[in-house]
Parts: sequence; C-alpha cells; structure tokens
Amino acid sequence: MNTSVTPVLEARNVTKVFPGVVANEDVNLTLHKGEILALLGENGAGKSTLMNIIFGLYHPTEGEILVNGQPVVMKSPRDAIALGIGMVHQHFQLVPVMTVTDNIMLGDESVKGGLLDRRKVAARIRELSTKYSLEVDPDDIIEDLPVGVRQRVEILKALYRNANTLILDEPTAVLTPQEIEGLFRVMQTLKEQGNSIIFITHKLKEVLRIADRIMVLRDGRSVGEADPQSATQQQLASMMVGREVILTVEKGPSQPQAVVLEVEGLTTTNDLGDPALRGVSFQVRAGEILGVAGVQGNGQTELVEVITGLRKVDSGRVTISGADMTNASPRRVTHEGHSSHVPEDRHTYGMVDSYSIADNLVLNQYYLPPYAKAATIQQAAIAEHAKVLVEKFDVRTPSIYTHGGSLSGGNQQKMVVAREFSRPINLLIAAQPTRGIDVGSIEFIHNQIVAKRDEGIAVLVVSAELDEIMALSDRIAVMYKGEIIDIIDRADATREGLGLLMAGVKQELAS
Repeated sequence: MNTSVTPVLEARNVTKVFPGVVANEDVNLTLHKGEILALLGENGAGKSTLMNIIFGLYHPTEGEILVNGQPVVMKSPRDAIALGIGMVHQHFQLVPVMTVTDNIMLGDESVKGGLLDRRKVAARIRELSTKYSLEVDPDDIIEDLPVGVRQRVEILKALYRNANTLILDEPTAVLTPQEIEGLFRVMQTLKEQGNSIIFITHKLKEVLRIADRIMVLRDGRSVGEADPQSATQQQLASMMVGREVILTVEKGPSQPQAVVLEVEGLTTTNDLGDPALRGVSFQVRAGEILGVAGVQGNGQTELVEVITGLRKVDSGRVTISGADMTNASPRRVTHEGHSSHVPEDRHTYGMVDSYSIADNLVLNQYYLPPYAKAATIQQAAIAEHAKVLVEKFDVRTPSIYTHGGSLSGGNQQKMVVAREFSRPINLLIAAQPTRGIDVGSIEFIHNQIVAKRDEGIAVLVVSAELDEIMALSDRIAVMYKGEIIDIIDRADATREGLGLLMAGVKQELAS
C-alpha cells in the first residue's frame, strides 16, 4: 500500500445531528493515496450518514472535511466531484433506455457544433475501460447489460469525471460470485493506479479479502480499526455489535416429511408485461428449507408474489397442504394455507408506516380473537401481544405505540419477522429475511428459521445473499431468467458452482 504523509481525504471530529437523533458523533476518518479502506457497521451505525457528508449530500453539524490536507466546504455532490470524489451507490443511478455513453456523460455533456459529441465521449470511455480493466461497450443499452457490467458503468461514470477517491456503497450486494471476483480485480487495478477507495459493506469475508485497513462504526461513533491481515470475522462482528456473535448457522440434518408447497409449471409476467416466470416447478416438504438463489431480477420476486397471492399466474398451479391456492387471495393463502410471508419490500407489503408497532404486529390477525370481539377491536390484547413480541424479537423502540415508519430499517424488519414467525403455520416464505439487519439480528433470525424447520414447518427462503442461502438451505434452487435452472442438495453445492448456475451456466453438478 502506497500511503502518503498527507491523507487524500480526512474527516475530523464529524458530528451530525438530526432532530432527536445523533447519527454521527465525533467521528474521525483518514484515507491515504492508493488505499482501500473498509467501513463496517451494523444498520443505523452511521456509515451512510458519514459518506453522505463526505459526498456533499449532508452538511456536518460539527467537524470538518479535508481533501489533500485542505479544509473544504461541500454544498452539494457537484463540489465533491470537483474535488475528485466519486460515489457508486448501491442502487445504480442509470437510465435503462439510454446507452452507456449517454449515461456516463449525463450532466457533464460534451458538445461540438451545438450537438452532443458522443464520439469523443465514447473514445474517452474506451480509454478508461482499457486503463482500469473495465470492459464496457460505449454503444450498449443499459437495460441489456448484466448487473455486473452496469456497476462498471457506474465506476466509469465517476472516473470520467476525474475521480481519484471512490466511495463504493455495498457494491457486491447484487453480484454473482464471479462478478464479485471481477469487481475485486477492478478495485485492485484502481488501487495500483493510485486511486483510493472507501468500501462499505456488511460482508466480513469480503472485507478481510480486499481491504488494506478496516474502520468500524457502532451507534454513530468509531469504535476502532482493524488490520485485515490479523483480524477475524468473529472479532469484526463483535466490534460491530458490542458483544460476541455466533456467525455460523448451527443445524442438524433435515427430516423432510410430506409435501407442503408444490408449484407446477408457473408462468407469469412482470409489471412491464414481459415474461417473469417460465414453467417453474418445485416442491417444499415439511421439515426442510429450500433456498432460492439467483441474481436479483431473475423472477424471484414474481415467484414469491404468485405463491402468496400478490400476483396472478397465466398458467400453472400452486398447491399448499393439498389445497389448490392458484390465484387465491393473500388472506386465503395466509389463513387457509396456514402460511406466513416475510416480504422483500417491507414498506409495500409488510407494514403500514403510519400505524403503531402494536397494530403492525396484528395486521393479518386484527379481526380474529383475541384481538377482536365481534366488530370491536380489543386494544388490551393487541398491546399485550406487542409487548411480548417486542421483547422476544428485540425490536428497539421507546414504545409499542411508536409509528412503525419511525423505526430504523433493521427494527422495521424485526417487527415484520416477529409478526410472521409468531403464528401457527405449516409454510414459511421468507424473502430477503435479513435485508438491512445487523449481524446480531441476522444470527437471531437465522436460528429462528432453523427452529421453524425443526418444528416440522416447510420453509422457502429467497435471498440474494449466497452465504445466507448456503448457510440455511437443505436444498438449493437456482433461478435464471425466470426458470429454475437446477435444484441441488446443499452437500453438493459450492460457491463457484452456484455462481455459474446464477450466470446461466448449467453443469452436471454445481461443484
């Protein structure tokens, strides 16, 4: 690592206060030339706030930002970009119907004779692509590109604006293992060319692999740094959470019984009318966990929506516990199918932001005893139910009457999980069950999922996190372009083999 005496970027004693919340408190950060600094922290630790200050989206309440040793005031991201700071957001900021060239120069257009000089911009893109091993065709349309290539476009967009300091926010969240390897090679090349990188992630294995130095935030404060050469995942997790965390999922062999969920030949379209499911068939038995792996956007969302009654099928059949639930309403799937559903989009399908925590915890039971008597809601029963679940699932809130929308993302997710895990069920459908949750809560929820399996419940887990799929599943189904490309036993699965399947490469065995 080529570190210089003067850091290329420094945050000194940065504090950021929002009404009623201290997001950052007296945080110090240094980044040197040619260094990859990993920024770790659980959900709500203050990572995003700190990065938004560095990128000019927020202004610090106290403290200062220095670039190459000089204090700077950034009123907007345009000021940050002018200082050589670029940010690649977790959710890409690209226009799908436009070319790579048009996306990269958007907001910084090159004009010749009153017309856009696309040829000049494309030549610059090819030059940067070669220099940093970022293989991209400037003439390609964004919506036709795989996720990993779209991410390269985002990185090129920052480099095109002469960024020498890059902030990568959860850059591996939507990539296959092979695409992650490609990203790491790009990061290494950027570093060797003298660029500096802040790498924000919650994946401890990746941090130890790629970082030169690790900084950990907890509750808005810096709690220390770690050397990836000597640190362990266990130590980093403990720094993040403030207590010892068990990172491995402890589970015995499954004892599969009768088929609970069966889907046969499902076909449906997405919101744009394009095919989303193409003849999907599989079974989930009582006492087993079937994990569905795949890069986000390959039909997993539509599959869960069809099973839970949120989307109609064009053809095919859904059977739960022997009953035909094809195109049944969500209420019928929930109550007649004895199913529970942790949705991937908790705000749209999992909660009502303006409702209290207590009311959110009975959203699918409020009309049933003991929460209702005839047409009258029984507030005392709802409150007692909420107190029990808030404590059991560690939903951190000042009151059960606090609005669900005012909770942090992680606590909102725990609220939804608490409701869905606390009813008598035969089938549990969990889509992205630990999205936005800290490692301590992940440990708890994973153990709860395994406990449901061991109770004899059929469990379908859909996750974009390959480590989560491999840790929880007894069998793994891989989706690619709306099809189940293969279903394999967990014992036969490897990261490399699953990664190939996720990219559409079918093998005899994923090993």
